[in-house]
Amino acid sequence: MSARRALQKDFSSKTVKARRILKHTFDLLMLLLALIGIWIASYYTVRSIIQRTDWQVSDLALFLLQSGIATVYVAIVFAVFFLFVWRKMNNILTQITDALRRIAKGEFNVSIAMEERVDGEYDKIIAGINDMAIGLQEMEQLRQEFISNVSHEIQSPLTSIRGFALALQKEELSEEERKYYLQIIETETIRLSKLSDNLLKLTSLESEHHVMEVSTYRLDEQIKKVVLAAESLWGAKNIDMELALSSTTIQADEDALSQVWTNLIHNAIKFTPEEGHMHIGMQMEGDRVEVSIADDGIGMAKEHLPYVFERFYKADASRNRTLGGNGLGLSIVKKIVEMHQGTVHVQSELGKGSTFTVKLPLNPALEAASAGHPSITR
Repeated sequence: MSARRALQKDFSSKTVKARRILKHTFDLLMLLLALIGIWIASYYTVRSIIQRTDWQVSDLALFLLQSGIATVYVAIVFAVFFLFVWRKMNNILTQITDALRRIAKGEFNVSIAMEERVDGEYDKIIAGINDMAIGLQEMEQLRQEFISNVSHEIQSPLTSIRGFALALQKEELSEEERKYYLQIIETETIRLSKLSDNLLKLTSLESEHHVMEVSTYRLDEQIKKVVLAAESLWGAKNIDMELALSSTTIQADEDALSQVWTNLIHNAIKFTPEEGHMHIGMQMEGDRVEVSIADDGIGMAKEHLPYVFERFYKADASRNRTLGGNGLGLSIVKKIVEMHQGTVHVQSELGKGSTFTVKLPLNPALEAASAGHPSITR
């Protein structure tokens, strides 16, 4: 739930409570006035009967007669009131039943007006149904966007593969052209494979049953290994790679964090120009370690920064496609870091480069245990 929606819900809840208190106060006053009115009406009714019939009755009989008539009036008023309430409750139940039927059929654009409610459990049920419908609607929108993005990412390489496969069937092609087309088909196939792997990885990370295997190891050594493994990439571009890593021991899922550093470092190499510069630094902040990966590449505009960790988001779709990205790498980074009770954020300026900063607790298992996190095991 977004902060804005949470504030709106809190304000709405307070408004409903204030209205309920006012309504109950008003109802009590109306009930008191109604009882006084009924007693006055019964008094004048008895007085009118006595005047017309010239009955001679004792004070006790007069009181009993007045009380009996008042009781009849009360019964009539309550009968009318309960009839009104029953019709109102029946209308509310009809709306609730209809809303639940529509939600069951997949129609999530459902809302029951809170003004048409009966105080008590019904307003809680209505508020719950409205919240559920909004949540399901948001999930459906995310699902549709996800399907659309996946379809788009898959369709592009498939179209390319199909086109070059058809071109290979031409007999007049030279050997050089044939190898070039086959190379493109191989590249697009690798791209599809990466997309599939990232989708499976992200789905696994977002699963409630995903378990992190925590071990104790040297974080600085891990980052050095990732940098060395990518030497062919940054070496081919003559990138000046600067490391400032101190000896740091951490308790974390080693394989998962290796994926974080791989994604961030490969991402930085991808957008750093020939003979550019990269800096990977590390510093301690209390019981947390901060790792920064900076480059002097093309950078990003400020309006893109809030969305870079969203699935399939690309600041420049054509540029990312050319470089083989699928918009899932940073989403995986964010998910893994959050599962370690850490944070990740980016600072960037167009044309001047980007800096990704990851902050992690040295012992995320302890923080997870104190927060009741179920997915970290030792």
